[in-house]
Amino acid sequence: MGHLLSAKSSLVPLIDRLNRYPIGLVDSAKLREILALLFTEREAFVASRFPLHEATAAELSDLTGIAPPHLRPLLESMADKGLVMDLPYGAQTYYLLVPGLIGFMEFTFMRRRPTLTAPVPVAELARLMSEYLHENGRAGQGGEFFGSPTQLTRALVYAEHIPVTSRITAYEDARRIIMDADYRAVTLCYCRHKKEHLGEPCRKGAPVEAICMVLGEGARFLVRRGFAQEQDQAAMLATLERARALGLTHVTDNVRERPSFICNCCRCCCELMAGVQSGFSDGIAKTPFLAAVDPTRCDYCGECLKTCNVKCIGLADAARTLPKPQRWAAVDTATCLGCGACIAVCKRGAIQLVPRPHPKTPPKNKGRLFARILWEKGRLWPFIADRAKQQWRLLTRAARRP
Repeated sequence: MGHLLSAKSSLVPLIDRLNRYPIGLVDSAKLREILALLFTEREAFVASRFPLHEATAAELSDLTGIAPPHLRPLLESMADKGLVMDLPYGAQTYYLLVPGLIGFMEFTFMRRRPTLTAPVPVAELARLMSEYLHENGRAGQGGEFFGSPTQLTRALVYAEHIPVTSRITAYEDARRIIMDADYRAVTLCYCRHKKEHLGEPCRKGAPVEAICMVLGEGARFLVRRGFAQEQDQAAMLATLERARALGLTHVTDNVRERPSFICNCCRCCCELMAGVQSGFSDGIAKTPFLAAVDPTRCDYCGECLKTCNVKCIGLADAARTLPKPQRWAAVDTATCLGCGACIAVCKRGAIQLVPRPHPKTPPKNKGRLFARILWEKGRLWPFIADRAKQQWRLLTRAARRP
């Protein structure tokens, strides 16, 4: 493995290629260790040559110089490991390089026995990933993932808790997202599975198995490759209710059309929640609502503090000098996601959702989401230029074929 960590011919081009996605991977020694465990040297080379769009095995053969009979088994192996997606369309199969986040890092822990390139304990990979995601603060991967004004993910509200004077649109309703999906599956919670290997089970008692949801074409890929299990609409809605009973926060793509997943996140294991807790208060796009505490009803029992998955509820400033029976809780409105997970645990009915001033509308689809993030990071025009060059290269090579 050591030679691969320093091999400029394999990992550096791979990292450069992954960094052309809206959410890249900040280079570090830990990242190179992770990639060396997930990719063989040959796989790293093939991945580094992928275009920014789907490609056939023949097109990838042109880009890599590897003959199709030798390339196809390699692509199959990479798909089995969740490094590339295979997308059947008619008689043709297209391949797409999976991003690092949200992508192959999560896929690796979406089944009980991750496929690695070396016989390294899975606990070691879990440690590396956890340390990598939190190293160097805003200068590290946290800043790359959470630091853009437009977020990759957004929270969903518990629809039953919204004010009677308010309405939510279909893209804000987790039930409607599930019902509108053309394919549904459930998978392991990547975050809780990773924490299991670190000896840190969920303190909320949330399950690892069959709790996170994947939808649409991505779900078909994950089921086909053994990362997820298909689930019908009724069972998926029951899973959603199970998550709500545990006080988990629903998180999905920050788009209005065809979200591809719903994660059910806890405060102790979820990397998204950890990002918000560590100072990226806008790291997850918020719902159009805020939690608000009625001081006249609150007895500061602490249940909402223990339930809030971004830890944004605490002692009200005005109550700090008062004796305990007279204290009340308050919500940090700059951090509150507006999910409503805290409401059911309040026995005195002291918490309610109120409309958020100036809520943001998510981008229409993933294309617009990615374009906006690339623009904010100053990467949009290089992305467009790279994609145009790659398409032109493929077209001219195809034209030269006999």
